[in-house]
Amino acid sequence: MQEKIKKIPLLVKNIADTLIKNGFEAYFVGGCVRSLALHMKPKDWDITTNAKPEEIQKLFPHSVYENKYGTVGVINDTDDETLKVVEVTPYRLESGYSDKRRPDEVRFTSNIEEDLKRRDFTVNAMALALPAGQASDEAEYELIDLFGGQNDLEKKIIRAVGDPNNRFNEDALRILRAVRLAAELGFEIESATKKAIKKHAGHLKEIAQERIHDEFVKVIMSDRAKEGIELMNETGMLKYIMPELEEGIGVEQNKAHSFTVWEHNLKSLEHSVSKKWPLEIRLAALLHDVAKPAARRWGEEKGDWTFYGHDVVGAKMTAKMLAKLKFSKKSIDLIAKLVRYHLFFSDTEKITLSAVRRLVRNVGPENIWELMNVRFCDRIGMGRPKESPYRLRKYESMIDEAMRAPLSVTALKIDGTKLMEILKIQPGPKIGQILNILFEEVLDEPEKNTAEYLGKKAMELNALDDKELENLAKQAKDKKNELEQAEIKEIRQKWWVK
Repeated sequence: MQEKIKKIPLLVKNIADTLIKNGFEAYFVGGCVRSLALHMKPKDWDITTNAKPEEIQKLFPHSVYENKYGTVGVINDTDDETLKVVEVTPYRLESGYSDKRRPDEVRFTSNIEEDLKRRDFTVNAMALALPAGQASDEAEYELIDLFGGQNDLEKKIIRAVGDPNNRFNEDALRILRAVRLAAELGFEIESATKKAIKKHAGHLKEIAQERIHDEFVKVIMSDRAKEGIELMNETGMLKYIMPELEEGIGVEQNKAHSFTVWEHNLKSLEHSVSKKWPLEIRLAALLHDVAKPAARRWGEEKGDWTFYGHDVVGAKMTAKMLAKLKFSKKSIDLIAKLVRYHLFFSDTEKITLSAVRRLVRNVGPENIWELMNVRFCDRIGMGRPKESPYRLRKYESMIDEAMRAPLSVTALKIDGTKLMEILKIQPGPKIGQILNILFEEVLDEPEKNTAEYLGKKAMELNALDDKELENLAKQAKDKKNELEQAEIKEIRQKWWVK
């Protein structure tokens, strides 16, 4: 079946057209063709041709060729990240996959059909042919589909090209890529392909963790991350990626929970996905209770399961799991911290502002709202109808209050030591009184906050009798308290709490 496809960026068309005008063939291939057929914007662009790497580079001086597989990166001057580098690769044949990842031998061929035959899935094995000399917005491209990729797109299935056992023996990373594509596109994996995945899942042991990391992150960042993790478990590959997650399968929790540990973790992840939250929050939501199976004990007093210390143990487990998968130290530190503190005590009838300040210090002011988001995922993962009930909104208002820049005399451009030096007086209540009066004046007129003005004003205040100075200081302190209360009231109104 063929289809006419338009709307390909002129920068990319020009590369294909240059190849054709110089006597070569040129086809768009891979993920960009799949995206176009699904009316999605491609994340990158690939062209295949019968030109050899050195011939490609002659036509495109602004290009790089740094690998043994023939791929030349043609560099474009553009701000569009999807167009900055267009990969142009000769038609090729591959053979021998002793490391289950890369071909031992790559040979260039003059046949597009041979090139398409070596690709992983039918939805990635289609090509677009550009008629010579038509690199305009009106150019029409014929879809070349030798393996039923368009039909599989319509049926929303991922199917291996040819024998799936051969495809997965060639490159074991394709096992995980099948799940990633299914999660990203909302597709199902075709039965024979899924059967082969189950058979060859163990090959993932031979794949570099950096490569697994890249595909795993794409699964987590997809709109069907929960289904992706479930599919990894169903096909037997999760035990080679995050076996610790599987330990929660069938593990019942206490009466506060409606779901097993496994179900709860996945539902927490699902909520983070629905909110479009970033990678670190999604992983913290998925892993926040990963240590519950290890910490689970039966409590005779309550007649229920307990999970004491699972937050502390979970943080250590999380750091180890993510390090194995080659996550950055920065991401590991943040995610482990979110897991460690996800159980913070939030009873606003009993908690103090100083306790909230301690939590902010522990997790970091830059991370505190991410921690709240993980808590919301935890709640929804428990089956609660609302992510942010009054109690948590009140807690958020307390965080806001704890992080509020306090109104303090320390903001003055003069301090007590300097006052004693200028006024030639000893330590005593007069110093505090003068500072409070100066601070009130600066609150009204910030431009007066200079050492010169404040020093001169302090000398005037020092000349007042003690009673008058005391009254002025009290008025200044009352005004400061009034302003602070107004700020706190505004914060609480923001969170709809009292």
